[in-house]
Amino acid sequence: MKYCLSSIIVLASSAAAFSPSLRQSQSSSVETSLHSTTTRGDFLNQIAATFVVVGGISTAGFAPAPANAGWATGPGSAVLDPKDAIVDEEIFKTSVVQKALKSVKAYSSSVTEMKKTLTSNSQVDLKPIIRKEFDLGKVRADLNSLNSAFEEDTQKGTDRLIRVILQDLNELEVTNAQKDGVPRSEIRVSKMNGKLDKLQVAFDSFLKFSPPAVKVAPPPPVVAPVVVEEEKKEETV
Repeated sequence: MKYCLSSIIVLASSAAAFSPSLRQSQSSSVETSLHSTTTRGDFLNQIAATFVVVGGISTAGFAPAPANAGWATGPGSAVLDPKDAIVDEEIFKTSVVQKALKSVKAYSSSVTEMKKTLTSNSQVDLKPIIRKEFDLGKVRADLNSLNSAFEEDTQKGTDRLIRVILQDLNELEVTNAQKDGVPRSEIRVSKMNGKLDKLQVAFDSFLKFSPPAVKVAPPPPVVAPVVVEEEKKEETV
């Protein structure tokens, strides 16, 4: 009797787990929680949690996606669609912002070059390049300077991308670290490529909010003051 009762309970639980209404309810709950995340760490933690919550229902819809910044621009995110970005044209045309835009483009190009370097030599140490090309203080300053040209609501999204970029740079340097004399395994190489891909997407996503660069008019020449003859005479008296 006890055995039969236990079997009935197990079967009832299994049937409930595969019930369409229950599946829909749990899926909706998971989706809502994912949309409410505010940081990439929270997002990834929520993804991990769904494998426990969803459990026996289906995890196919939550399979890991290729490296991209979709989580940063999806529903519930603070990041807006770049086409909806509002830019202060007057600020954008200043020399400070234009210089920052040029620097951010250079950062993106440097990431591309690092990816090529790692492809050609999986054992390369990227630390010297990271330290030389991506001084965190300068990167932050350049990103903030370019960000100053965006309207306040747009900045709510671009601010998040700035945090992502700085975090990705730190993670890249940590992943690059390798003990002397120990070759980098294929798993480590794969992780390196993943970090570089994420960093590339983050920079490119940020640049999509910016209009094309513009030429900055040179400052007007400084005109030397003209000394009147009478003033000269007064000086000689």
